Amino acid sequence: MSGNHPYRRAGSVIVAGTAVWFVGISPVSRVYITPDDAERLRMLQAGQRGWITGQHITAAGTVAVPVGFAAFARAIPALGAPRTRAKKWAYAAAAALLAGAPFFVSSVARRASDIEGFAYRRGSSAPFLAYSGLHIVALAALGGSLLSLPAKRWIGVTAAAAAPIYGAVLLAKKDIPPLFFYLVEGTVGAYLMAWEEPAPDKPMAA
Repeated sequence: MSGNHPYRRAGSVIVAGTAVWFVGISPVSRVYITPDDAERLRMLQAGQRGWITGQHITAAGTVAVPVGFAAFARAIPALGAPRTRAKKWAYAAAAALLAGAPFFVSSVARRASDIEGFAYRRGSSAPFLAYSGLHIVALAALGGSLLSLPAKRWIGVTAAAAAPIYGAVLLAKKDIPPLFFYLVEGTVGAYLMAWEEPAPDKPMAA
């Protein structure tokens, strides 16, 4: 813990990991919204060096974010039933993110090593779907954790509500831009950095 900001270090890791992830997906970012496969390949070949470097950076961010949430879980004091419950939910969220990270890391490794395959959408989507599904589980657990703590309710509701919404998109489209996951998780990380722990007798904020 750190003074009245017990989750500042964990939040910093989450925010840093999220920022790294977004930096990683920035090179040749138009490829994600370009429908024509041949044009996708042309773009990737033109920006090949940046694309490959970006995939490695994205992998680093993918691993860093779960580490931050594991630090958040460790920092929650197991004092009383609500905090004990929050700690369990936070560990569940971190575990889901850690389990999902290798699936996405393998996907970005394939993107870096086979740009033609990525351009023409070849290969199994199973690793990405597993990664996305575990992210959705993590968001639901994270919402449960935050709603069990004396945090502002909006931050817990944001994480919890994102899970069914993103789940519905994934089921309908069999795809979802991962940036939506990281927008929510980065917001949670920023909240944790700024969160001042209230006194034990202070009521939960509305």
